[in-house]
Amino acid sequence: MSRKKTVKSKNRTKGPTASPKSKGNGKGAKGTAGTEPQSNGVVHPSRPSLSNSGEFYDVAFKVMLVGDSGVGKTCLLVHFKDGAFLAGSFISTVGIDFRNKVLNIDGVKVKLQIWDTAGQERFRSVTQAYYRDAHALLLFYDVTNKTSFDNIQDWLTEIHEYAQQDVVLMLLGNKADATHDRVVKREEGEKLAKEYGVPFMETSAKSGLNVELAFTAVARELKHRVLKEPSEPQFHLQDYVNKEMKSAGCCRP
Repeated sequence: MSRKKTVKSKNRTKGPTASPKSKGNGKGAKGTAGTEPQSNGVVHPSRPSLSNSGEFYDVAFKVMLVGDSGVGKTCLLVHFKDGAFLAGSFISTVGIDFRNKVLNIDGVKVKLQIWDTAGQERFRSVTQAYYRDAHALLLFYDVTNKTSFDNIQDWLTEIHEYAQQDVVLMLLGNKADATHDRVVKREEGEKLAKEYGVPFMETSAKSGLNVELAFTAVARELKHRVLKEPSEPQFHLQDYVNKEMKSAGCCRP
């Protein structure tokens, strides 16, 4: 039983590319759980690989969560990965951490390697070092914290400087459940997102609002970029998000 290896790329790539399909007998070989891939490109084995969580996957992408400290990045990730909410006080992320989750997107097993970054200024240089390898970025602000919203423009400037040019980017207004403490209107988030040409939605790690949708939408966009058939229509991330939120009454758990 051989161990699959991830090819490391020294150059920044415009986008992930798929490997040719195996001409074997069609049976997926069992891989072994090893260290997480650190390549600049997407992991797309010719046969399904085995993630550290014990799930087979067909393609893998790196997703980063960025934004000020305390906006709820870790809580949202824990809700997405484990379906739990971290109630009460929580220690801020130190440096950077990651978790994996495999999603089934139209029959394709898509593994998201999700990197949770520290928002404090003293860890910013650590965060910047990981930008260039990211396929997608979820940029957070806290709807109860005006400063975190005002700092979005600084985060966008940093992203444009360090991230890949074609990185998938989405703006998330988190803690949408805190109705009485809200200081940033939804319309303000929509206006800012439109100004910078990025998809937008509000989320809540506490209620689960749009948590699954945020990651699923990004996974669909990334999968579409790699595995799009010539006859397949173009995928538009914001249109997909709007459609899904409308069908769920804008309160998607």
